[in-house]
Amino acid sequence: MKNNNSAYQQLHDHFDKIGELENIAEIAYWDEATMMPEGSGETRGKSLATLSGVIHELKTDPKIGVWLSKSEGNNSLDPWQKANVFEIRRIFDECSVIPVALAKELEQRSFQSEQAWRNYRADNDWSSMLPLLSSLVDLVREKAKTLGDVKGTNPYDALLDQYEPGMTSESIDQEFAKLKHFLPDFIEEVIKTQDRNKPKDLTGPFEVNKQRALGLQVMKSMGFDFDKGRLDVSHHPFCGGTPDDTRITTRYNEDSFEESLMGVIHETGHALYEQGLPTSWRNQPVGLARSMALHESQSLLMEMQACRSKEFLEFLTPSIQDTFAGDNAKDLSWSSENIQRLYLKVERGFIRVDADEATYPMHIILRFEMERDLINGDIEVKDIPELWDDKMLAYLGLTTKGNYRDGCLQDVHWPSGLFGYFPSYTIGAMTAAQLFRTATQSQSDILSAIGEGNFSPLVSWLNNHIHSRGSSVSFDQLLIDATGEPLNSTHFIEHLKSRYLEK
Repeated sequence: MKNNNSAYQQLHDHFDKIGELENIAEIAYWDEATMMPEGSGETRGKSLATLSGVIHELKTDPKIGVWLSKSEGNNSLDPWQKANVFEIRRIFDECSVIPVALAKELEQRSFQSEQAWRNYRADNDWSSMLPLLSSLVDLVREKAKTLGDVKGTNPYDALLDQYEPGMTSESIDQEFAKLKHFLPDFIEEVIKTQDRNKPKDLTGPFEVNKQRALGLQVMKSMGFDFDKGRLDVSHHPFCGGTPDDTRITTRYNEDSFEESLMGVIHETGHALYEQGLPTSWRNQPVGLARSMALHESQSLLMEMQACRSKEFLEFLTPSIQDTFAGDNAKDLSWSSENIQRLYLKVERGFIRVDADEATYPMHIILRFEMERDLINGDIEVKDIPELWDDKMLAYLGLTTKGNYRDGCLQDVHWPSGLFGYFPSYTIGAMTAAQLFRTATQSQSDILSAIGEGNFSPLVSWLNNHIHSRGSSVSFDQLLIDATGEPLNSTHFIEHLKSRYLEK
Protein backbone atom coordinates (compact mmCIF):
# COMPACT_ATOMS: atom_id res chain seq x y z
CA MET A 1 0.00 0.00 0.00
CA LYS A 2 3.01 2.30 -0.35
CA ASN A 3 1.98 3.59 -3.77
CA ASN A 4 -0.83 6.04 -3.05
CA ASN A 5 -1.81 6.08 -6.73
CA SER A 6 -2.24 2.33 -7.02
CA ALA A 7 -5.66 0.91 -7.88
CA TYR A 8 -5.73 -1.03 -4.64
CA GLN A 9 -4.91 2.06 -2.56
CA GLN A 10 -7.74 3.92 -4.26
CA LEU A 11 -10.12 1.07 -3.36
CA HIS A 12 -8.85 1.16 0.22
CA ASP A 13 -9.30 4.93 0.52
CA HIS A 14 -12.75 4.82 -1.07
CA PHE A 15 -14.03 2.18 1.33
CA ASP A 16 -12.43 3.97 4.25
CA LYS A 17 -14.76 6.89 3.44
CA ILE A 18 -17.74 4.52 3.19
CA GLY A 19 -16.81 2.97 6.53
CA GLU A 20 -16.74 6.36 8.25
CA LEU A 21 -20.22 7.18 6.96
CA GLU A 22 -21.50 3.79 8.05
CA ASN A 23 -20.07 4.47 11.51
CA ILE A 24 -22.16 7.63 11.75
CA ALA A 25 -25.24 5.75 10.55
CA GLU A 26 -24.71 3.10 13.24
CA ILE A 27 -24.65 5.68 16.04
CA ALA A 28 -27.74 7.38 14.58
CA TYR A 29 -29.59 4.03 14.63
CA TRP A 30 -28.53 3.44 18.23
CA ASP A 31 -29.74 6.91 19.21
CA GLU A 32 -33.07 6.32 17.46
CA ALA A 33 -33.62 3.12 19.46
CA THR A 34 -32.54 4.49 22.84
CA MET A 35 -32.63 8.28 23.15
CA MET A 36 -34.53 9.90 20.28
CA PRO A 37 -37.84 11.62 21.13
CA GLU A 38 -40.80 9.84 19.55
CA GLY A 39 -41.82 12.90 17.57
CA SER A 40 -38.45 13.06 15.82
CA GLY A 41 -38.92 9.79 13.98
CA GLU A 42 -40.05 11.17 10.63
CA THR A 43 -37.14 13.58 10.34
CA ARG A 44 -34.62 10.96 11.46
CA GLY A 45 -36.02 8.51 8.96
CA LYS A 46 -35.52 10.99 6.11
CA SER A 47 -31.98 11.76 7.25
CA LEU A 48 -31.04 8.10 7.45
CA ALA A 49 -32.61 7.40 4.07
CA THR A 50 -30.53 10.21 2.56
CA LEU A 51 -27.37 8.90 4.22
CA SER A 52 -28.19 5.38 3.03
CA GLY A 53 -28.54 6.72 -0.50
CA VAL A 54 -25.17 8.45 -0.32
CA ILE A 55 -23.50 5.27 0.95
CA HIS A 56 -25.20 3.23 -1.78
CA GLU A 57 -23.99 5.65 -4.45
CA LEU A 58 -20.44 5.37 -3.11
CA LYS A 59 -20.62 1.58 -3.14
CA THR A 60 -21.77 1.58 -6.76
CA ASP A 61 -19.35 4.20 -8.08
CA PRO A 62 -18.20 2.95 -11.55
CA LYS A 63 -14.61 3.73 -10.60
CA ILE A 64 -14.74 0.78 -8.19
CA GLY A 65 -15.13 -1.58 -11.14
CA VAL A 66 -12.04 -0.12 -12.80
CA TRP A 67 -9.96 -0.34 -9.60
CA LEU A 68 -11.16 -3.90 -9.00
CA SER A 69 -10.19 -5.08 -12.48
CA LYS A 70 -6.67 -3.77 -11.91
CA SER A 71 -6.40 -5.14 -8.36
CA GLU A 72 -7.80 -8.63 -8.81
CA GLY A 73 -4.80 -9.84 -10.78
CA ASN A 74 -2.22 -8.03 -8.68
CA ASN A 75 0.05 -10.72 -7.23
CA SER A 76 1.95 -8.18 -5.12
CA LEU A 77 -0.99 -7.83 -2.74
CA ASP A 78 -0.72 -9.68 0.58
CA PRO A 79 -3.39 -12.21 1.67
CA TRP A 80 -5.39 -9.67 3.65
CA GLN A 81 -5.41 -7.23 0.73
CA LYS A 82 -6.51 -9.98 -1.64
CA ALA A 83 -9.28 -10.93 0.76
CA ASN A 84 -10.31 -7.29 0.96
CA VAL A 85 -10.52 -7.10 -2.85
CA PHE A 86 -12.68 -10.25 -2.83
CA GLU A 87 -15.09 -8.71 -0.30
CA ILE A 88 -15.23 -5.41 -2.17
CA ARG A 89 -16.08 -7.25 -5.40
CA ARG A 90 -18.95 -9.03 -3.63
CA ILE A 91 -20.30 -5.74 -2.25
CA PHE A 92 -19.90 -3.87 -5.52
CA ASP A 93 -21.59 -6.53 -7.66
CA GLU A 94 -24.48 -6.85 -5.21
CA CYS A 95 -25.10 -3.14 -4.68
CA SER A 96 -24.71 -2.22 -8.34
CA VAL A 97 -27.90 -4.02 -9.34
CA ILE A 98 -30.03 -2.20 -6.71
CA PRO A 99 -31.23 1.23 -7.87
CA VAL A 100 -30.41 4.07 -5.48
CA ALA A 101 -34.08 5.06 -5.37
CA LEU A 102 -35.04 1.57 -4.19
CA ALA A 103 -32.31 1.54 -1.55
CA LYS A 104 -33.47 4.91 -0.18
CA GLU A 105 -37.15 3.94 -0.23
CA LEU A 106 -36.41 0.68 1.54
CA GLU A 107 -34.47 2.54 4.20
CA GLN A 108 -37.22 5.06 4.84
CA ARG A 109 -40.07 2.52 4.70
CA SER A 110 -38.22 0.18 7.09
CA PHE A 111 -37.65 3.03 9.51
CA GLN A 112 -41.32 4.05 9.46
CA SER A 113 -42.47 0.46 9.86
CA GLU A 114 -40.15 -0.22 12.78
CA GLN A 115 -41.26 2.97 14.53
CA ALA A 116 -44.93 2.02 14.13
CA TRP A 117 -44.29 -1.55 15.25
CA ARG A 118 -43.36 -0.40 18.74
CA ASN A 119 -46.83 1.01 19.34
CA TYR A 120 -48.78 -1.60 17.38
CA ARG A 121 -47.11 -4.45 19.21
CA ALA A 122 -47.88 -2.83 22.57
CA ASP A 123 -51.53 -2.46 21.49
CA ASN A 124 -51.75 -5.99 19.98
CA ASP A 125 -52.81 -4.23 16.78
CA TRP A 126 -52.14 -6.46 13.77
CA SER A 127 -54.69 -4.76 11.51
CA SER A 128 -52.79 -1.46 11.65
CA MET A 129 -49.43 -3.16 11.12
CA LEU A 130 -50.67 -5.17 8.14
CA PRO A 131 -50.62 -2.44 5.43
CA LEU A 132 -47.25 -1.09 6.56
CA LEU A 133 -45.65 -4.52 6.59
CA SER A 134 -47.27 -5.43 3.26
CA SER A 135 -45.84 -2.39 1.50
CA LEU A 136 -42.43 -3.04 3.03
CA VAL A 137 -42.48 -6.69 1.93
CA ASP A 138 -43.30 -5.56 -1.62
CA LEU A 139 -40.09 -3.52 -1.64
CA VAL A 140 -38.06 -6.32 -0.09
CA ARG A 141 -39.39 -8.74 -2.71
CA GLU A 142 -38.37 -6.32 -5.45
CA LYS A 143 -34.85 -6.15 -4.05
CA ALA A 144 -34.71 -9.92 -3.52
CA LYS A 145 -35.86 -10.71 -7.05
CA THR A 146 -33.32 -8.29 -8.53
CA LEU A 147 -30.51 -9.85 -6.52
CA GLY A 148 -31.74 -13.37 -7.21
CA ASP A 149 -31.78 -12.80 -10.97
CA VAL A 150 -28.15 -11.71 -10.85
CA LYS A 151 -26.99 -14.43 -8.45
CA GLY A 152 -29.00 -17.17 -10.11
CA THR A 153 -30.91 -18.02 -6.94
CA ASN A 154 -34.45 -17.76 -5.66
CA PRO A 155 -35.31 -14.39 -4.05
CA TYR A 156 -35.03 -15.59 -0.45
CA ASP A 157 -31.61 -17.16 -0.98
CA ALA A 158 -30.42 -13.86 -2.43
CA LEU A 159 -31.30 -12.14 0.85
CA LEU A 160 -29.88 -14.98 2.93
CA ASP A 161 -26.58 -14.61 1.08
CA GLN A 162 -26.25 -11.08 2.46
CA TYR A 163 -26.10 -12.41 6.01
CA GLU A 164 -24.60 -15.86 5.39
CA PRO A 165 -22.46 -15.76 2.21
CA GLY A 166 -22.54 -19.11 0.47
CA MET A 167 -25.40 -20.66 2.43
CA THR A 168 -28.73 -21.59 0.84
CA SER A 169 -32.19 -22.30 2.20
CA GLU A 170 -31.76 -25.89 1.02
CA SER A 171 -28.58 -26.42 3.04
CA ILE A 172 -30.21 -24.80 6.08
CA ASP A 173 -33.29 -26.99 5.61
CA GLN A 174 -31.07 -30.05 5.82
CA GLU A 175 -29.56 -28.97 9.15
CA PHE A 176 -32.88 -27.81 10.57
CA ALA A 177 -34.50 -31.11 9.59
CA LYS A 178 -32.15 -32.86 12.02
CA LEU A 179 -33.30 -30.56 14.80
CA LYS A 180 -36.99 -30.96 13.90
CA HIS A 181 -36.48 -34.71 14.17
CA PHE A 182 -34.53 -34.59 17.44
CA LEU A 183 -36.01 -31.75 19.47
CA PRO A 184 -39.72 -32.55 20.00
CA ASP A 185 -39.13 -35.83 21.87
CA PHE A 186 -36.05 -34.40 23.58
CA ILE A 187 -37.97 -31.36 24.86
CA GLU A 188 -40.76 -33.58 26.16
CA GLU A 189 -38.28 -35.85 27.95
CA VAL A 190 -36.43 -32.93 29.55
CA ILE A 191 -39.66 -31.30 30.76
CA LYS A 192 -40.81 -34.58 32.34
CA THR A 193 -37.41 -35.02 33.99
CA GLN A 194 -37.37 -31.47 35.33
CA ASP A 195 -40.94 -31.78 36.64
CA ARG A 196 -39.61 -34.22 39.23
CA ASN A 197 -37.37 -31.52 40.71
CA LYS A 198 -38.85 -28.16 39.82
CA PRO A 199 -36.90 -25.00 40.66
CA LYS A 200 -38.36 -22.54 43.12
CA ASP A 201 -39.22 -19.21 41.49
CA LEU A 202 -37.45 -16.10 42.71
CA THR A 203 -39.96 -13.39 43.51
CA GLY A 204 -39.45 -9.68 42.92
CA PRO A 205 -39.78 -6.88 42.53
CA PHE A 206 -36.21 -6.60 41.28
CA GLU A 207 -35.26 -2.94 41.16
CA VAL A 208 -34.02 -1.77 37.77
CA ASN A 209 -31.02 0.06 39.20
CA LYS A 210 -29.90 -3.15 40.93
CA GLN A 211 -30.38 -5.16 37.73
CA ARG A 212 -28.30 -2.62 35.85
CA ALA A 213 -25.52 -2.75 38.47
CA LEU A 214 -25.36 -6.55 38.26
CA GLY A 215 -25.29 -6.40 34.47
CA LEU A 216 -22.41 -3.92 34.50
CA GLN A 217 -20.52 -6.15 36.93
CA VAL A 218 -20.86 -9.14 34.60
CA MET A 219 -19.89 -7.08 31.55
CA LYS A 220 -16.70 -6.06 33.35
CA SER A 221 -15.91 -9.71 34.17
CA MET A 222 -16.44 -10.65 30.53
CA GLY A 223 -13.94 -8.04 29.36
CA PHE A 224 -16.17 -5.36 27.81
CA ASP A 225 -14.16 -2.19 27.14
CA PHE A 226 -16.13 0.61 28.82
CA ASP A 227 -13.73 3.21 27.44
CA LYS A 228 -15.16 2.36 24.01
CA GLY A 229 -18.72 1.32 24.76
CA ARG A 230 -21.79 1.64 26.98
CA LEU A 231 -25.00 -0.08 28.14
CA ASP A 232 -28.45 1.42 27.57
CA VAL A 233 -32.13 0.44 27.31
CA SER A 234 -34.24 -0.25 24.21
CA HIS A 235 -37.48 -2.00 23.24
CA HIS A 236 -35.47 -4.90 21.82
CA PRO A 237 -31.95 -5.70 23.07
CA PHE A 238 -29.23 -5.20 20.47
CA CYS A 239 -25.55 -4.48 19.89
CA GLY A 240 -24.83 -1.50 17.65
CA GLY A 241 -22.31 1.22 17.12
CA THR A 242 -18.80 0.48 15.91
CA PRO A 243 -15.78 -1.53 17.13
CA ASP A 244 -14.38 1.61 18.75
CA ASP A 245 -17.75 2.90 20.00
CA THR A 246 -19.77 -0.20 20.85
CA ARG A 247 -23.31 0.34 22.11
CA ILE A 248 -25.33 -2.49 23.65
CA THR A 249 -28.83 -2.41 25.11
CA THR A 250 -31.08 -4.56 27.24
CA ARG A 251 -34.61 -4.23 28.64
CA TYR A 252 -35.73 -4.56 32.24
CA ASN A 253 -38.62 -6.38 33.86
CA GLU A 254 -39.03 -5.86 37.60
CA ASP A 255 -40.67 -9.28 37.90
CA SER A 256 -37.58 -11.10 36.59
CA PHE A 257 -33.91 -10.14 36.60
CA GLU A 258 -32.90 -13.13 34.44
CA GLU A 259 -34.28 -11.51 31.27
CA SER A 260 -32.14 -8.39 31.47
CA LEU A 261 -29.04 -10.18 32.74
CA MET A 262 -29.00 -12.75 29.99
CA GLY A 263 -29.78 -9.99 27.49
CA VAL A 264 -26.70 -8.12 28.72
CA ILE A 265 -24.55 -11.26 28.49
CA HIS A 266 -25.83 -12.04 24.99
CA GLU A 267 -25.17 -8.55 23.67
CA THR A 268 -21.78 -8.40 25.38
CA GLY A 269 -20.85 -11.51 23.40
CA HIS A 270 -21.62 -9.54 20.24
CA ALA A 271 -19.70 -6.55 21.57
CA LEU A 272 -16.57 -8.57 22.36
CA TYR A 273 -16.54 -9.75 18.76
CA GLU A 274 -16.81 -6.17 17.51
CA GLN A 275 -14.19 -4.86 19.92
CA GLY A 276 -11.86 -7.73 18.95
CA LEU A 277 -11.97 -7.15 15.19
CA PRO A 278 -8.58 -6.31 13.62
CA THR A 279 -7.74 -2.66 14.34
CA SER A 280 -5.47 -2.34 11.30
CA TRP A 281 -8.43 -3.06 9.00
CA ARG A 282 -11.00 -0.64 10.41
CA ASN A 283 -13.58 0.54 7.83
CA GLN A 284 -12.48 -2.08 5.31
CA PRO A 285 -14.81 -4.94 4.33
CA VAL A 286 -12.15 -7.52 5.25
CA GLY A 287 -12.09 -6.10 8.78
CA LEU A 288 -15.80 -6.73 9.39
CA ALA A 289 -17.37 -9.71 11.16
CA ARG A 290 -17.52 -12.72 8.86
CA SER A 291 -21.28 -13.39 8.99
CA MET A 292 -24.33 -12.94 11.18
CA ALA A 293 -24.31 -16.61 12.19
CA LEU A 294 -20.75 -16.20 13.39
CA HIS A 295 -21.81 -13.05 15.23
CA GLU A 296 -24.68 -14.93 16.85
CA SER A 297 -22.29 -17.74 17.75
CA GLN A 298 -20.28 -15.28 19.83
CA SER A 299 -23.31 -14.02 21.74
CA LEU A 300 -24.80 -17.49 22.22
CA LEU A 301 -21.47 -18.96 23.23
CA MET A 302 -21.43 -16.47 26.11
CA GLU A 303 -25.12 -16.60 26.98
CA MET A 304 -25.84 -20.31 26.57
CA GLN A 305 -22.51 -22.14 26.73
CA ALA A 306 -20.36 -20.17 29.20
CA CYS A 307 -22.82 -18.29 31.40
CA ARG A 308 -25.26 -21.13 31.98
CA SER A 309 -22.42 -23.43 32.96
CA LYS A 310 -22.31 -24.77 36.51
CA GLU A 311 -18.96 -23.02 37.00
CA PHE A 312 -20.23 -19.55 36.14
CA LEU A 313 -23.55 -19.82 37.98
CA GLU A 314 -21.75 -20.93 41.14
CA PHE A 315 -19.52 -17.87 40.80
CA LEU A 316 -22.47 -15.55 40.14
CA THR A 317 -24.78 -16.79 42.92
CA PRO A 318 -23.23 -14.70 45.76
CA SER A 319 -23.58 -11.55 43.62
CA ILE A 320 -27.21 -12.40 42.86
CA GLN A 321 -27.85 -12.96 46.56
CA ASP A 322 -26.11 -9.73 47.60
CA THR A 323 -28.01 -7.75 44.96
CA PHE A 324 -31.53 -9.08 45.39
CA ALA A 325 -32.00 -11.53 48.29
CA GLY A 326 -31.60 -9.20 51.26
CA ASP A 327 -32.41 -11.06 54.48
CA ASN A 328 -33.56 -14.10 52.49
CA ALA A 329 -30.11 -15.07 51.19
CA LYS A 330 -30.14 -18.33 53.15
CA ASP A 331 -33.49 -19.38 51.73
CA LEU A 332 -33.06 -22.45 49.49
CA SER A 333 -34.64 -20.60 46.57
CA TRP A 334 -31.51 -18.40 46.48
CA SER A 335 -29.10 -21.35 46.54
CA SER A 336 -26.68 -22.00 43.70
CA GLU A 337 -28.42 -25.29 42.93
CA ASN A 338 -31.83 -23.65 42.58
CA ILE A 339 -30.47 -20.80 40.48
CA GLN A 340 -28.85 -23.34 38.18
CA ARG A 341 -32.15 -25.18 37.82
CA LEU A 342 -33.87 -21.87 37.03
CA TYR A 343 -31.35 -20.98 34.35
CA LEU A 344 -31.57 -24.44 32.78
CA LYS A 345 -35.34 -24.71 32.96
CA VAL A 346 -36.87 -25.95 29.72
CA GLU A 347 -40.44 -24.93 28.95
CA ARG A 348 -42.51 -24.18 25.91
CA GLY A 349 -43.15 -20.45 25.65
CA PHE A 350 -44.38 -17.81 23.24
CA ILE A 351 -41.41 -15.42 23.24
CA ARG A 352 -38.30 -16.23 21.22
CA VAL A 353 -35.89 -14.00 23.15
CA ASP A 354 -36.97 -15.59 26.45
CA ALA A 355 -36.74 -19.17 25.16
CA ASP A 356 -34.33 -21.73 26.57
CA GLU A 357 -31.71 -23.25 24.30
CA ALA A 358 -33.72 -26.44 23.74
CA THR A 359 -36.95 -24.82 22.53
CA TYR A 360 -35.29 -21.80 20.87
CA PRO A 361 -34.49 -23.55 17.57
CA MET A 362 -38.18 -24.33 17.05
CA HIS A 363 -38.93 -20.59 17.21
CA ILE A 364 -36.26 -20.00 14.56
CA ILE A 365 -37.40 -22.82 12.28
CA LEU A 366 -40.92 -21.35 12.35
CA ARG A 367 -39.65 -17.92 11.31
CA PHE A 368 -37.25 -19.28 8.70
CA GLU A 369 -39.96 -21.31 6.97
CA MET A 370 -42.40 -18.38 7.00
CA GLU A 371 -40.03 -15.68 5.77
CA ARG A 372 -38.68 -17.98 3.05
CA ASP A 373 -42.19 -18.63 1.75
CA LEU A 374 -43.15 -14.96 2.15
CA ILE A 375 -40.23 -13.59 0.13
CA ASN A 376 -40.54 -16.31 -2.52
CA GLY A 377 -44.22 -15.36 -2.95
CA ASP A 378 -45.74 -18.61 -1.67
CA ILE A 379 -47.65 -16.80 1.09
CA GLU A 380 -48.77 -13.20 1.68
CA VAL A 381 -48.45 -10.91 4.70
CA LYS A 382 -52.16 -11.32 5.48
CA ASP A 383 -51.55 -15.06 5.96
CA ILE A 384 -48.92 -14.60 8.67
CA PRO A 385 -51.08 -14.73 11.87
CA GLU A 386 -52.91 -17.93 10.92
CA LEU A 387 -49.76 -19.67 9.71
CA TRP A 388 -47.88 -18.53 12.81
CA ASP A 389 -50.57 -20.07 15.00
CA ASP A 390 -50.51 -23.32 13.00
CA LYS A 391 -46.75 -23.68 13.32
CA MET A 392 -46.68 -22.75 17.01
CA LEU A 393 -49.25 -25.46 17.66
CA ALA A 394 -47.29 -27.99 15.63
CA TYR A 395 -43.83 -27.14 16.98
CA LEU A 396 -44.45 -26.02 20.55
CA GLY A 397 -48.05 -26.95 21.34
CA LEU A 398 -49.12 -23.33 21.92
CA THR A 399 -51.76 -21.19 20.24
CA THR A 400 -51.27 -17.52 19.41
CA LYS A 401 -54.72 -16.98 17.91
CA GLY A 402 -55.56 -13.31 18.47
CA ASN A 403 -52.37 -12.84 20.51
CA TYR A 404 -50.29 -10.89 18.01
CA ARG A 405 -48.13 -9.23 20.68
CA ASP A 406 -46.71 -12.59 21.72
CA GLY A 407 -47.03 -14.05 18.23
CA CYS A 408 -46.18 -12.55 14.88
CA LEU A 409 -45.58 -9.02 16.23
CA GLN A 410 -43.04 -9.98 18.88
CA ASP A 411 -39.88 -9.46 16.79
CA VAL A 412 -38.46 -6.25 15.36
CA HIS A 413 -36.81 -7.97 12.38
CA TRP A 414 -39.61 -8.07 9.80
CA PRO A 415 -40.92 -4.55 10.57
CA SER A 416 -37.30 -3.39 10.10
CA GLY A 417 -37.02 -5.10 6.72
CA LEU A 418 -34.60 -7.78 7.95
CA PHE A 419 -35.54 -10.89 6.00
CA GLY A 420 -33.02 -13.73 5.78
CA TYR A 421 -31.58 -12.99 9.22
CA PHE A 422 -33.45 -15.45 11.46
CA PRO A 423 -31.58 -18.65 10.45
CA SER A 424 -28.40 -17.02 11.75
CA TYR A 425 -29.52 -17.54 15.34
CA THR A 426 -29.71 -21.32 15.24
CA ILE A 427 -26.74 -21.69 12.90
CA GLY A 428 -25.01 -19.53 15.50
CA ALA A 429 -26.11 -21.83 18.33
CA MET A 430 -24.65 -24.82 16.49
CA THR A 431 -21.44 -22.92 15.85
CA ALA A 432 -21.24 -21.80 19.49
CA ALA A 433 -21.46 -25.39 20.75
CA GLN A 434 -18.74 -26.49 18.34
CA LEU A 435 -16.42 -23.60 19.25
CA PHE A 436 -16.94 -23.88 23.02
CA ARG A 437 -16.34 -27.62 22.96
CA THR A 438 -13.06 -27.14 21.10
CA ALA A 439 -11.97 -24.21 23.27
CA THR A 440 -12.56 -25.99 26.59
CA GLN A 441 -10.98 -29.22 25.38
CA SER A 442 -7.89 -27.53 23.96
CA GLN A 443 -7.40 -25.12 26.87
CA SER A 444 -8.16 -26.76 30.21
CA ASP A 445 -8.15 -23.56 32.30
CA ILE A 446 -11.10 -21.91 30.51
CA LEU A 447 -13.90 -23.42 32.63
CA SER A 448 -12.04 -23.06 35.92
CA ALA A 449 -11.31 -19.41 35.11
CA ILE A 450 -14.98 -18.79 34.28
CA GLY A 451 -15.74 -20.28 37.71
CA GLU A 452 -13.70 -17.42 39.18
CA GLY A 453 -15.38 -14.79 37.01
CA ASN A 454 -12.36 -14.58 34.73
CA PHE A 455 -13.25 -14.72 31.04
CA SER A 456 -9.79 -13.76 29.79
CA PRO A 457 -8.70 -17.26 28.68
CA LEU A 458 -11.96 -17.81 26.77
CA VAL A 459 -11.99 -14.35 25.18
CA SER A 460 -8.32 -14.69 24.25
CA TRP A 461 -9.02 -18.02 22.53
CA LEU A 462 -11.95 -16.54 20.64
CA ASN A 463 -9.95 -13.48 19.69
CA ASN A 464 -7.13 -15.59 18.27
CA HIS A 465 -9.36 -17.98 16.34
CA ILE A 466 -12.35 -15.81 15.36
CA HIS A 467 -12.37 -12.10 16.23
CA SER A 468 -8.98 -11.00 14.95
CA ARG A 469 -9.47 -12.76 11.61
CA GLY A 470 -12.32 -10.51 10.48
CA SER A 471 -13.55 -11.59 7.04
CA SER A 472 -10.14 -12.71 5.81
CA VAL A 473 -11.42 -16.25 5.13
CA SER A 474 -14.80 -17.91 4.66
CA PHE A 475 -17.14 -19.07 7.44
CA ASP A 476 -16.30 -22.70 6.71
CA GLN A 477 -12.56 -22.03 6.72
CA LEU A 478 -12.76 -20.18 10.05
CA LEU A 479 -14.51 -23.15 11.63
CA ILE A 480 -12.11 -25.66 10.09
CA ASP A 481 -9.12 -23.67 11.31
CA ALA A 482 -10.61 -23.29 14.80
CA THR A 483 -12.20 -26.71 15.35
CA GLY A 484 -10.81 -29.01 12.65
CA GLU A 485 -14.10 -29.42 10.78
CA PRO A 486 -16.87 -27.39 9.10
CA LEU A 487 -20.19 -26.80 10.83
CA ASN A 488 -21.49 -30.00 12.42
CA SER A 489 -24.87 -29.86 14.20
CA THR A 490 -23.97 -33.04 16.12
CA HIS A 491 -21.99 -30.94 18.61
CA PHE A 492 -25.07 -28.88 19.46
CA ILE A 493 -27.25 -31.97 19.86
CA GLU A 494 -24.64 -33.68 22.05
CA HIS A 495 -24.31 -30.52 24.14
CA LEU A 496 -28.06 -30.52 24.81
CA LYS A 497 -28.07 -34.20 25.74
CA SER A 498 -25.11 -33.77 28.07
CA ARG A 499 -26.45 -30.68 29.83
CA TYR A 500 -30.07 -31.74 30.27
CA LEU A 501 -30.21 -35.52 30.42
CA GLU A 502 -26.82 -36.94 31.41
CA LYS A 503 -26.44 -36.13 35.09
